Amino acid sequence: MDTQSLQAFLAVAETRSFSRAAEVLYLTQPAVSKRIATLEGQVGARLFDRIGRQTTLTEAGLLLLPQARRILQAMEDSRRALTNLSGQIGGRLTLATSHHIGLHRLPPLLKRYTQRHPDVELDLHFLDSELAYQGVLDGSLEMAVVTLSPTPHAQLKAQPVWTDRLCFVCAPDHPLAAAANTLSLATLCQHTCIMTGARTFTRALIEQRFHDAGLSLNVSMATNYLETLKMMCSVGLGWSLLPEGMIDDELVDLAVDTPLIHRPLGYLVHTDRTLSNAARKMIEELDAARPG
Repeated sequence: MDTQSLQAFLAVAETRSFSRAAEVLYLTQPAVSKRIATLEGQVGARLFDRIGRQTTLTEAGLLLLPQARRILQAMEDSRRALTNLSGQIGGRLTLATSHHIGLHRLPPLLKRYTQRHPDVELDLHFLDSELAYQGVLDGSLEMAVVTLSPTPHAQLKAQPVWTDRLCFVCAPDHPLAAAANTLSLATLCQHTCIMTGARTFTRALIEQRFHDAGLSLNVSMATNYLETLKMMCSVGLGWSLLPEGMIDDELVDLAVDTPLIHRPLGYLVHTDRTLSNAARKMIEELDAARPG
């Protein structure tokens, strides 16, 4: 069972398409099909069903999938450990980050990193923080720089680097903007709000504050992109919470009678994974960015 066939198998399983898998692997579609056929011959079972335009795993494919991931991960860990012995800082670093962190926190850090380590091939993925967590867990990502989960995970090391203060905001012409006194959480709940998605770490953090007060948010719309959320809030579609650094004259920063809400941002690695020298150097850059 060769690694090239296993890589092709994983690519087809994850993209659910032979053509998209070929693009990911920089191969022709016939080459991908040949590798899958080779693997099916080795395991003695059909791994994919192709019905119309749909490509789905067979029962045998579903059984092979976690084993294939473990085999490739073990080989990658071995290769990385051997490379680490040489002290070389190069190769590919597969790193995920959220759109907000990628736009507002990482640019100067990535610039320094690439200048100091030009032999590293940075494979950067923009993902929701929750998906990045899963990628680090299943080994498809070496590390992630994301909003950290309120709940620790036993297999992951989550290191805070920055803290976002979340501000209650609304449009200048929103009824809440005219309030003469400090607002209560109960008053906010009388108006519709715009929030991040229901399953995001940021949403969980905010909802917990209202839940502790015996209140429920009146959510009218949701989006995982904070820049989009800011736009919708600025045109009066509802109040919201946004990181302090995003507040400008398009929004009013509301005074609310509750302790400040902060969300931790930082990096994530698997506790059982042998990190590459490239990842170790990235962690050094991130640790250096932590406030003294």
